[in-house]
Amino acid sequence: MDWIKGQWEAFISDWQRMLSEPTPTDIVNIVATILTTIFTLLALHFVVFAVVGLFKKKTYPHTDEKLKYGIIIPARNEETVVANLIESIRLNNYPQDKLDIFVIAHNCKDRTAEVARKAGAIVYEYNNEAENTMGFAFRYLFDRIKEDYGIKSYDGYFLFNADNIVDVNYFDKMNDAFVAMGKNHTITSFRNSKNFGSNVISALYGLHFMYGCRLECRGRTVLGCSTRVQGTGYVISPELVENGWKYVTLTEDWEFSTDQVIAGRKIYYCDDAVFYDEQPTSFRIMWRQKVRWARGHFLVFFTRYKDIIKAQFKSKKKGGCPNKGSLHDISINILPIMLLTAVVNVSQVIALIICRLVSGINGGTITTFMEGLGQTGLVLGDYFRNGTLGFIASYLVLVLATVIVYIVERKRIKNVSLGLKIWSTLLWPLFIAIYLFQELQAVFSPNLGWKEIPHIDTTNFEDLNGDEDPTGNDQSDTN
Repeated sequence: MDWIKGQWEAFISDWQRMLSEPTPTDIVNIVATILTTIFTLLALHFVVFAVVGLFKKKTYPHTDEKLKYGIIIPARNEETVVANLIESIRLNNYPQDKLDIFVIAHNCKDRTAEVARKAGAIVYEYNNEAENTMGFAFRYLFDRIKEDYGIKSYDGYFLFNADNIVDVNYFDKMNDAFVAMGKNHTITSFRNSKNFGSNVISALYGLHFMYGCRLECRGRTVLGCSTRVQGTGYVISPELVENGWKYVTLTEDWEFSTDQVIAGRKIYYCDDAVFYDEQPTSFRIMWRQKVRWARGHFLVFFTRYKDIIKAQFKSKKKGGCPNKGSLHDISINILPIMLLTAVVNVSQVIALIICRLVSGINGGTITTFMEGLGQTGLVLGDYFRNGTLGFIASYLVLVLATVIVYIVERKRIKNVSLGLKIWSTLLWPLFIAIYLFQELQAVFSPNLGWKEIPHIDTTNFEDLNGDEDPTGNDQSDTN
């Protein structure tokens, strides 16, 4: 206790001196500390979401009202996997006359359209290499549905990827949530991984989405804050696409989520509805995809931040967002805080080095100049030491968080060996840390485009639902 008291008194004494008689070095440190503290406080609410999400979830009352849904599936060279998704929909515990499956074969060079038709889907084909993101496929398909069926002929639309598989009770649980929330709010679901145990890359991806669901989405919905969609696996009301689908950039899910919050509409999370996604298994594809995500986040940030700020100051009576907390949360989500913090830290070191050199030069002698030059080494040493201590602390916190996630979600993590769990736990902090370098690459890649990610995992409905009760009466604990 005496040591802690002494350290605290020394800290207070240093700050009192800096504030009363600040030197150029003190000013640099004060500004850097203030900025870093602001960034930390802005993101502090994520800790609250994580704690709440560990212990609480929102449940929705069961309803006998079975709505009719259109199921939207964009597919680009997905002949290996698209039939497995369609099969999982057809074997689902939901009235099949209430589910129409639409597949858009988008810039395909294989048998995707043929396979999807044979599996029982309504298939449209669309070829335009200049329009190659998933958002363009969504836009084209919604236009066709509006023309051929009428947008309002369905109570809602589910959006999936061709490599997805849905749990046996997926539509029943999502329908409960959609009806409970008035049929006009977006509902997203638990994104699991069908190849979680393939290798360490797929396991890290699995953890990424499990973190998002358990430690973010659950807490947001429990606390009344709008969450966000993660790729696919969500249902929307027909009103949202009455005038077409407008999100066609590299990360259409982030665009969509941000616009919903700005417009004052909420996205709710249904933890009991589970779908499975195929994850990349190579480092090269992982890096390429995460750089694309980073670039997409930048685009959303620069195109939406003014609207978010305006919405923060717009009253409810004038159409403003009724939930300011949701606006703050989404603004921090799209803000590149990791990159900004790194810029502040590097700028601090450079400024401190300049201060030392200028001080030495102003001394007017070789001795003072050499002293200033020597102090630059001390600055670098301090930065390296403090950075190392910070990294170790962050590493241990993230490892502990990963252990907790593996424990609380153990029943939903399938076919993952203990060794792989250990490796992915140890590597998870590095998976997070390298995002800084992926953001840097994204900054200097203005012409970054979408590139196809191959899906080859043939896991099917039976592989993932073999231990489920096909009548939908499975009562297993999902934490």
